[in-house]
Amino acid sequence: MGARPNLQKPDFFTEQDIDAVAQAIRARVPGFTPRVGLILGSGLGAVAEAASEVVARIPYAELPDWPESTVVGHAGQLILGTWAGQPIMLMQGRAHYYEGYTMAQIGLPIRVMRRLGVQILIVTNAAGAVNPDFNPGDLMLIRDHINLIGMAGLSPLRGPNLDSFGPRFPDMGRAYDPDLRALARDVAAARGIAPLWEGVYVSVAGPQFETPADLRFLRLIGVDAVGMSTVPEVVTAVHSGMRVLGISGISNRANLDGNTITTHEEVLEAGQRMTPRMAALIEGVLARLT
Repeated sequence: MGARPNLQKPDFFTEQDIDAVAQAIRARVPGFTPRVGLILGSGLGAVAEAASEVVARIPYAELPDWPESTVVGHAGQLILGTWAGQPIMLMQGRAHYYEGYTMAQIGLPIRVMRRLGVQILIVTNAAGAVNPDFNPGDLMLIRDHINLIGMAGLSPLRGPNLDSFGPRFPDMGRAYDPDLRALARDVAAARGIAPLWEGVYVSVAGPQFETPADLRFLRLIGVDAVGMSTVPEVVTAVHSGMRVLGISGISNRANLDGNTITTHEEVLEAGQRMTPRMAALIEGVLARLT
């Protein structure tokens, strides 16, 4: 049995709540200030093994209010250390809305990252192909997203605005930093990581996979890849003034005609296949950050 989410949490956290989590982490790694935050999606946990110097591994269950991962393929621990010369704070697994968490709980780790000094967020996920040109194992830089969950009113920014983090109405016109995407493209070219697509990611609630009609609709509105995460974290990061690089690992083909069956096991297997290229791309980006 996985961890059981706390369903009694309010819809938002105060600055005092956020500071309490940040202080719990500081107590484990005195004097350590991470510059880059990373989130590893389904099946991508092994990417964390590329981190060269680990100073602490903290299970989510040991941190106040931190949402625990309940899904297979999410280790549920925080790793602090150095990778390619950059001090990092890495989430090996994440929480999802469909697990029973509120959007505020999903956004909490990002605000804690910002409190601890993180300036750049690299967020990854396993995503289903909507673009028929994509194949399992491909990587896609997220150029933009469609926030279907958020458009329906489920935002991690709901509640009193925390002015010390960002404005009441943050602009999302450049949510995914163009300079970081350009850097990732240069790294991919130098390291022979191909194909590296760019496209639009859509966040849906899940946990059910999409019907063929769902996928045809998403394709019609310009979506290239679909998943059940990432966007709430990106919204929180942008509100906090962080630069964001998003990378989707394509886990399965577009099932536009209903002739295939998608499973979570397939997603995890694809994650294992793409892990070496995902790790190489992230390492190259970290090494070239100034």
